Amino acid sequence: MPDAAACVPFLILQTGVPAASMRRHGSFAHWIRVAAGLDRDDAVVVDVANGEPLPARDGFAGVIVTGSAAMVTERRDWSERSAAWLAEAAQAGLPLLGICYGHQLIAHALGGTVGDNPRGREMGTVDIDLHPQAGRDPLFAGLPTRFAAQATHLQSVLQPPPGATVLARNDHDACHAFRWGERAWGVQFHPEFSAGHMRGYIHARADALAGEGRDSRQMAAAVRATPHARAVLRRFVRHARR
Repeated sequence: MPDAAACVPFLILQTGVPAASMRRHGSFAHWIRVAAGLDRDDAVVVDVANGEPLPARDGFAGVIVTGSAAMVTERRDWSERSAAWLAEAAQAGLPLLGICYGHQLIAHALGGTVGDNPRGREMGTVDIDLHPQAGRDPLFAGLPTRFAAQATHLQSVLQPPPGATVLARNDHDACHAFRWGERAWGVQFHPEFSAGHMRGYIHARADALAGEGRDSRQMAAAVRATPHARAVLRRFVRHARR
């Protein structure tokens, strides 16, 4: 008989679509589901950015919030409704994991501050440094104190939510990961991105990068695999199912 907990689906809140050149590889929700090791029946996708209504919280093992080309500071109606829903879910103890935009949205929902990163765009394979408190965190314990992850963003969590524990940083971003309470996390990096996804995104942003004086070909050549970042996503699934 299958474990009952393993049969409860995860909710994926889809907050945007990939860059046009990357859509042939599927949606953000698809990338997350595959990277997390979830079967198709293990996830319910709600496209909040396209106006789909938020469901009742009951009946989900946890929630994963995708990235987006939108900005949290735009305060779009669907985003603000999602933030209110996520705040209630966090208070109720439903396991949450926000990725990039989702990380920022959860922080905003819980009283943190999101805005343009003063250092500008972060893009490519970057090094993530863990704080000592990450050694006791269910998603990060046992990982190297420095590991590689894929990242692409212009905005950041400038001030984490009150009471949150900042788990990771790097030279570009002081809050690359946080935990609020015992069951809500945000990660600025993309654990669902493969090296191919990252190179594709760099090529898609080649004009913008050139305008910033950066060489997209060199950046793409520097992309490497990020297995420890992906482990964070899979650990969230296992932890939520417990």
